[in-house]
Amino acid sequence: MKIPKKISSALISVFNKDGLEEIVKLLARYKVKIISTGGTAEFIRKLKIPVTEVEAITNFPAIFGSRVKTLQPQIFGGILNRRDNKKDQKEKEEHKIADIDLVIVDLYPFEETLEKYGNEPSFAKTSKGEAEIIEKIDIGGIALIRAAAKNFNDVVVIPSKYQYQELIKILKKSAKTTLEQRKKFAGQAFEVTSIYDTAIRGYFQGVSKAGFDTSIKLRYGENPHQGGKFVGNLSEIFSQLNGKELSYNNLLDTEAAITTISDFKDPAFAIIKHLNACGLAVRKEGKLLDAYKAAYKADPLSAFGGVFATNRIIKENIAKYIKKQKIFLEVIIAPDFTKKALEILKEKKDCRILKCLPAEALAKAGQNPILPTKQIRTCFTGLLVQDRDTHVENEKDLKIVTKRKPTKQEEKDLLMAAIATKHLKSNSVALVKNGTLVSMGCGQTSRIDALKQAIDKAKKFGFSLKGAVLSSEAFFPFPDSVEMAGKAGVSAVIQPGGSKNDQASIDMANKYKMAMVTTGFRHFKH
Repeated sequence: MKIPKKISSALISVFNKDGLEEIVKLLARYKVKIISTGGTAEFIRKLKIPVTEVEAITNFPAIFGSRVKTLQPQIFGGILNRRDNKKDQKEKEEHKIADIDLVIVDLYPFEETLEKYGNEPSFAKTSKGEAEIIEKIDIGGIALIRAAAKNFNDVVVIPSKYQYQELIKILKKSAKTTLEQRKKFAGQAFEVTSIYDTAIRGYFQGVSKAGFDTSIKLRYGENPHQGGKFVGNLSEIFSQLNGKELSYNNLLDTEAAITTISDFKDPAFAIIKHLNACGLAVRKEGKLLDAYKAAYKADPLSAFGGVFATNRIIKENIAKYIKKQKIFLEVIIAPDFTKKALEILKEKKDCRILKCLPAEALAKAGQNPILPTKQIRTCFTGLLVQDRDTHVENEKDLKIVTKRKPTKQEEKDLLMAAIATKHLKSNSVALVKNGTLVSMGCGQTSRIDALKQAIDKAKKFGFSLKGAVLSSEAFFPFPDSVEMAGKAGVSAVIQPGGSKNDQASIDMANKYKMAMVTTGFRHFKH
């Protein structure tokens, strides 16, 4: 185990001084040499604590309106030299570079400045506004953070005030840090720079896209009392042809709709409500209207106010049918619309019409920024990162575990049902019959409850489950769900398998003369 490293020198240069006083006083207690710049140096002097200005070390003044002050070899050499590297240490002595063991730097408030001017892209407001936004793009600060984080083996980095309390806790015990602590701070530092760069990327892409603002301040978040914004480039995925601006919830449902239909090769129509497919149907080429009718019929109640999406061009016949229905839909999405279909759909002035990339383009997400292969969500004070679930079951994944094999139609329905449960919130099940999602159960805390919900819903809308197939996104812990499905008339089941009670479920399927296949792929979706 490596010996904790002592902090003997610190570079402190922050825009926001809140919470800094206690850290500075603790460093002074340990006689840590403090190096600083401008306003931060003045703040430290007022605390009657010795401070060395950066210029005194670099022998070079801040220039270009302070755009260049820390970007000097004497500073970055002090941070980046490897203490256990003989060549680095020889060069350090040769150039009279002193070690910097702690870097406390925050970043200019770019996002706050952007919000001040209404998240507008360049020239949308005033040249003064743009100039202020550009000046809040931090160069020296982000370089210092990255340098210190890279050299975490020797240097502690504190990238924002949100890490102050963690540092204070350490300093109250000693001026030493462990490798584990330094590595943790480094990870937090790269999180800070990543978020910062994403905001800047969004701003500049907005500038380059003919007035399309990629840092969009939304009316609100999930609910009216929550603020909300989108940072990114929506034009990479779709163009909006009609309707009001997309809301926070619209964007989430739109992503759910596009990812769902993109998993199908055959013509598919999906209706999404609260991130779940309440309607879904797949048909042969040239039968997209039939797919729409079947998806809508599965749950016309939930379809109200939903997001409608397909992986084929919407033609006049579908637009006319939707007009005849006089239904309320929030968003309609397709790879394209015929001229006449668009004219008809635009009669619904508030309906958001989105022309998205073709499914085959979205399916290549791993090779470009579209639908990235990594998914990120906040968790506590950090981030959870995972690979996107891109697996789609195919015939090769199916392992028949029962006496009876599925028929060709059952196999097609089983594969469709597997896609459906992949995109439903867990615990989830899907009941599919002849290419139509006749019912589903999702978001339940037990699988049996999810199935009960699905069966009850199918009955409510008058669907017979005789000959339907069942998909479960995770294994059956007990045979009770299989038994319930068998009693309801379900003829085939697809599930990942892997439970210690798999045989009990297989035996139950055999009892009801059902076919069962396992795939080895679980699709939890929290």
